[in-house]
Amino acid sequence: MAAAKAPVPSASADYLDGLNPEQKEAVLTTEGPLLVLAGAGTGKTRVLTTRLAHIIASGLAYPSQTLTVTFTNKAAREMRERALKLTGEAGEGLRWLGTFHSISAQILRRLAELVGLKSSFTIIDTDDQIRLCKQIIEAEEIDPKRWTPRYLASLIDGWKNRALLPHKVPGDEAYQFADGKGIKCYETYQARLKVLNACDFGDLLIHNITLFQDNPDLLADFHRKFKYILVDEYQDTNVAQYLWLRLLAQGNSNICCVGDDDQSIYGWRGAEVDNILRFEKDFPGAKVIRLERNYRSTEPILAAASAVISNNKGRLGKTLFVGGDWAGDPDAKKVQVRGLWDGEAEARMVCDEIEAWAAKGGKNCYEDCAILVRASWQMRLFEERLIILGIPYRVIGGPRFFERAEIRDAMAYLRLIRSTDDDLAFERVVNQPKRGVGNTTVQKLQRYARDDGRSLFTLTPMVLQTDEIKGPGKRGLTQFIDQINLWRDRYNSGMSHTDLAQVILDESGYTDMLQKDRSPQAQTRLDNLKELINAMGEFENLTGFLEHVELVMDAGRDGNGDEVQILTLHGAKGLEWPLVFLPGWEEEVFPSRRSLDESGMKGLEEERRLAYVGITRAREVCRISFVANRQIFGRWQSVLPSRFVDELPHDQVEAEAETGYSSLPGSEDGFTGTVEDLGERSNYTSPGWRRLKENAGKYESGPVIDGKATLVASETGQSGFKLNQRVFHEKFGYGKVMDANGTKLTVAFEKAGLKKVISTFVTAA
Repeated sequence: MAAAKAPVPSASADYLDGLNPEQKEAVLTTEGPLLVLAGAGTGKTRVLTTRLAHIIASGLAYPSQTLTVTFTNKAAREMRERALKLTGEAGEGLRWLGTFHSISAQILRRLAELVGLKSSFTIIDTDDQIRLCKQIIEAEEIDPKRWTPRYLASLIDGWKNRALLPHKVPGDEAYQFADGKGIKCYETYQARLKVLNACDFGDLLIHNITLFQDNPDLLADFHRKFKYILVDEYQDTNVAQYLWLRLLAQGNSNICCVGDDDQSIYGWRGAEVDNILRFEKDFPGAKVIRLERNYRSTEPILAAASAVISNNKGRLGKTLFVGGDWAGDPDAKKVQVRGLWDGEAEARMVCDEIEAWAAKGGKNCYEDCAILVRASWQMRLFEERLIILGIPYRVIGGPRFFERAEIRDAMAYLRLIRSTDDDLAFERVVNQPKRGVGNTTVQKLQRYARDDGRSLFTLTPMVLQTDEIKGPGKRGLTQFIDQINLWRDRYNSGMSHTDLAQVILDESGYTDMLQKDRSPQAQTRLDNLKELINAMGEFENLTGFLEHVELVMDAGRDGNGDEVQILTLHGAKGLEWPLVFLPGWEEEVFPSRRSLDESGMKGLEEERRLAYVGITRAREVCRISFVANRQIFGRWQSVLPSRFVDELPHDQVEAEAETGYSSLPGSEDGFTGTVEDLGERSNYTSPGWRRLKENAGKYESGPVIDGKATLVASETGQSGFKLNQRVFHEKFGYGKVMDANGTKLTVAFEKAGLKKVISTFVTAA
């Protein structure tokens, strides 16, 4: 392929005004393959749309001879509007500007017969996909509780993302479903779609690839049609999208891909960062232009993001620097890192900071603030604290914590334990998980209950003594009533409400249902249920907890737009706020233990890219926090600060910890321990710690115990236990007090290692 070159004509056009040198070069380099490495906040959308406008305005191609591909309909609309604004009437006719799927659908409508479809084919959505999978599972007599339709649908999606039709799926992958029936189910699924004259979203690309590969003359027509190809967010392409683009780009070398390898964070849904990393190999003679002038954030924020991401090996490399109004700003605030005792302290700190920000800024300042979490279960503490303070908030990308389906289901069970007259709770969980109690049976019970004036729970045993309900419905209802009565008896006999909740989830089959569901959402739902049980532990009894939730659910429903925004790091990509909080920067939370276990070093690098995305969402102030203790299933666990904290540049960070030390990476009194990393024991250096002024002399660096560095108190705490005093714990055995902070002790147990415990749970030995 010919090397890229920049034509001179139209280089002084009005639409080029305001572009920096690198942006202008990317716009004017129209011939040959071009990769624009666009860092966060560097104006990539402007470059892409201006480049498209320049191609049209310069007469290099008609609008219909350009192919512009992006990932979302919103991005496509924005790009079209910007291009038309720049080109005016000359831009009319941008027929081939849209998402991968929308453009593939256009092509397939014309040529459907070549892949065995009619041009009137239907594109099925996720619900229809799952329904079709359910029919196949039933026909194959596969246990739908163990091998769910949703999991089969996600497995098929994964194969299609990799451009694998049934005959190309590796044989060993068949065993990912129903003991070897995966490929057969996939074949049946595809055959059924043909009969229905339908395809799913994955098929749109798969059928296009088949068309191009099997019909060279047809592909040549498209090569002649598209003189220029422009691609947005190239780092997010999966294998199928990559192959589709490669086939279309074979005709000429004029392909421009814009993306950021440092923001490739969707590997869990098929994105391949390697696609952008090997661009120069795929397109010999390609030119690479780096956009590194950031127009969003201050210098400390950019320095922090660049320092963290520089630890990744799988990247092409670039360093962001200030290119906008923040350049040389002497008042730019350093990135603040806070270490706190536990999650509640973290939530208090974050929400107090939000209150202070709003008080200082005045009207409509809550919308300036965002809390970005690694996992949705982290949201609960922040939501509750915001409600207590009366601060309006909105969860973006999903429901609020107590509005999530799995939480509502668990709450419905608990409400029935409190009151069997709660018909709404009865209706929600009588068949959740599946017990064979269908809608017809429930409607029949509702009719009887209305006529008799009794609650569903009271009436159902009476109906079961008749022949009104038979078969699976009768068995399921009998089991349900017996279980509710058993759980009520246990609770009334003294079982704690937290233990009761876990027993209900396990014995009802709800936990098992989620564990067998192999879809990506299942583990998140399990994590949310764990957090629910954590929340219950903060209340003395079930009634107190349920009343608390009812008040939480009723609060904050009417937002006026001026709201704090809570969302996951994945959902934050492409967004920005003046003030951003990044809580939960602890090992196994962030980076996620699941990502490390499933993907090893590749997973770690994607987690680091997620940290980079999080930091670069902040315009003015970025605040990172971690805690020393997390409560999991009602038990306190010691946790280490995230390795990403260590990677922050000490000269751009202000850090402190309420445990008595402040953190500056690389400081002289840092200490080293070891952690388990990717299945091996490896050296791990904690952040350097400096004493806070108000705690000077109170703490000293302690020994490394069980692979974890310790801090020890130099004075007796309020617990009454002294430093180095020998104590006994009923579960952990004998140990020695290493730190006392109020009633919270840090104890080095002889067998269990370092633990955080409450002083009332130990005795002097």
